[in-house]
This record gives sequence, C-alpha cells and structure tokens, in this order.
Amino acid sequence: MATIQEQWERFYRWGPFGLLSLATFLALLVRELVMSPGEQRTAAPLILTAVALQIFHVAEKIPGHIYFWTRTVLAFALSWLNPFYSVYAVLGYFDAPRYLTRRWARAGSFATAVTMAGAQAGGLPPESPGHLAAFGGLLVLNSGLVFVIGGIADRETEQARVQAETITELERTNARLEQALAENAALQAQLIVQAREAGVADERRRLAAEIHDTIAQGLTGIITQLQAAEESEHVRRATDLARESLREARRSVQDLAPTQLEHDTLPDALKKITDGRADLTVTGREEPLHDELEATLLRIAQEALANATRHAHANRIGVTLSYMDDEVTLDIRDDGRGFTRPSRGFGLTAMRERAERVAGSLEIESEPGRGTAVSVRVPLIRHG
Repeated sequence: MATIQEQWERFYRWGPFGLLSLATFLALLVRELVMSPGEQRTAAPLILTAVALQIFHVAEKIPGHIYFWTRTVLAFALSWLNPFYSVYAVLGYFDAPRYLTRRWARAGSFATAVTMAGAQAGGLPPESPGHLAAFGGLLVLNSGLVFVIGGIADRETEQARVQAETITELERTNARLEQALAENAALQAQLIVQAREAGVADERRRLAAEIHDTIAQGLTGIITQLQAAEESEHVRRATDLARESLREARRSVQDLAPTQLEHDTLPDALKKITDGRADLTVTGREEPLHDELEATLLRIAQEALANATRHAHANRIGVTLSYMDDEVTLDIRDDGRGFTRPSRGFGLTAMRERAERVAGSLEIESEPGRGTAVSVRVPLIRHG
C-alpha cells in the first residue's frame, strides 16, 4: 500500500487534471445561464492553457512557484467567467506551502481566498451593494480560515520537525548503545578468558609442583638407593627404568606449558605441525592473539590431525586458520572414513573442553565414508 506521502504526491501531479475536468463539466451544464457567447469563446483558450500548464508541470519543465502563480491567475480568470471553476481554484489551498516559501504561501492562499469568495458570492464582479457585501464577508471568512488553518499547519510542521529530530537522536543513541554493548561483550569475553587462564595456570603450577615433589623426588630416591645396592643385572635394569621414568616425569612438567609457541607465531606453529601431513591456509590479517587462545587452537589442531591420521586413515587433510573482525576460526577437514555420531573418547571431549575454557565453541560434522570436519571458534582477543 502507498504511504500518505506517496498519495499526496499523486494528488499534486494528477489531481489538477481531475478538478479542471470536473469544473469544466459543471460549467458546461450552466454555461447558457451564466456565460455570454463571448465569455464562452474566451474560456476555451484559457482551459487549453490550463491543460498545457498541467502537462508541463507533470513533466517538471517549469519551476514550482511559476506553476502555482500561473495556475492561480488562470483559475481566477475562469472563475470570473464561470463560478464553477472555483472547483479548480481550490487547489491553491493545498499546494501553496509546497511550491512557495512560508511568506509567499500566505499570499498565495489569500489569492485563492479571493477567487473562492467571488465564486461563493455568485461570481465576479459584484453587481450590487448587497453582492459586494456578500463578497466582502465571504472574503473575510475564507481569509480567516486560511490563516487559522495555516497556523495549525505551521504548528504541525514544527511538531513533525521536532519529532523527526527526536527520532534521529534516538537512532544515534541506540547506535551508541549497541556499540557500547558490543564493546562490553568483547570485554566480558576477554575477562572470561583471563580468569580461566589464571585458573589453568594455577592448576599447571600445582600439578608441576606435585609431580616434582612426589614422582620426580621418589624416582630420584630410588635411583640413589639402587646405585648404593649390590651390582647385578636386575639392579642395573631397575636403575635404567627409574632414570627413564624420571626423564618422562620432567618432560611432563615441561609439557604443561605451551612451549610450541615460545618462538613461533600461531600460523608458523601450525605450519610446522601440518608440514607433510596437511594443507594449511591462513586468511585475514594475522593478529597476535592472547597466549591462552593460541595454545588452545594449537592443541586442538594437534588432536584433530592425530585423529584424522590415526583413526580416520585420511589421505587428504586441510587446515584453515581465519582471522575475522571479532573472532578467529580454525577448521580441520579430512577425507577419512568418518563416523555416524561423535565418539565420547578423550580426544574429542578434550578439544571441546579446551574451546569452552576460552569462551569458544567447537562443532564436529561427519558422515561415514565422507570425512570429518572440525570447526572451532574463539573470540579475537589480542595479546595484552
């Protein structure tokens, strides 16, 4: 459905044709009563001129104010010849504010009031004192209505302007509020990651201390006792086994920290672990991410690659790291044998838990014989 503004636009373009046609029809019905043959002959070119004026107006060939005043003069002349042409003249009340400035709109409306008052009094010029008095009274009435209605229209226009400014200001306020909410969401995600990172770091330190204080020290004591014992093949084997266990314990302590990223960026680290195993693609502008985010993405990539080669027996593996405006995504796709439902094994569960610890998410898609796709999304929080 057309809006009110669109309906008014159609009226301004085509309404004058309809009103001129209606006025001409009514004038023809009473032409013998109110018009002499000479007046009828005079009216014909005026009507054709009015039609031509409307055509030029629709084609936007003449300025609005010239159109208005020309039409007002034609309407006055036709109404002088036949009062029924006031039906055409009434247009001046509607479109004076559209085509004229505020000051000249009042003058245009007053000119229309003169034409309307003359037609309502029985035609122009007044033929008797009574006729002149009627014309004067009707002119006062029409002029008063023009200024009263014009004042109301001015107030409505001002209210509409204030309302439009208020709406615009509300839109700007809403935009600022949405921006603030987005910033708060990003800050909240960063705080969650930092809080979880602090908890993970504390847990790593605790585990490292426990391994050092229990297993490592216990193995050291065993080695010392075995060295002091009588030499035999069984003792030497026990000593070698204890030393190997001690090395493994120390390596476990070191592995609690993301050492793969100590000297490489995340794309470089991914390139190393995918070299010869998968095709790596990096999109977007590379950003230095928060340490915990990079470690999470790297560990998930390692686990997904291991699953693709060890369990899915994939021939081709593709890894895509994408940097976007507010998040980073890591996609690992393979052409392996796939599965009908995700396994509850430690690998997939660990990947999902790693993503959730940094306020991220992990999705897995797979079909038997059609490979597996692992997709992880984490917030883009730069290295602080």
